[in-house]
Amino acid sequence: MVVRKQSLPKSWRMDSFDGHSELYQGYARQLAQRLRVLRDERHIAQEYVAYHAGIPTFTYQKFEKGESNPGTPMNPRFSTIIALAMVFEIEPWELIRFE
Repeated sequence: MVVRKQSLPKSWRMDSFDGHSELYQGYARQLAQRLRVLRDERHIAQEYVAYHAGIPTFTYQKFEKGESNPGTPMNPRFSTIIALAMVFEIEPWELIRFE
């Protein structure tokens, strides 16, 4: 039996988020703001969050700016989202809930 690889619609693929998509950049900005607010509410340092999430401090600092590389919106792994949610003692969906 041969299984054919089906391709997703272009609007569903990550390569359609080329760094210029307003929607993608907007979500990155909202996640960055959410991370800053949560950290400020808990009075904890960026280094604390990064250490307990298992990511480099520099990476977390970039996340709070909404970037991964200069000019590129952040794109954290699912496991990183879960780790950050655990640090803030919230459910992962609460971290990425945008209004």
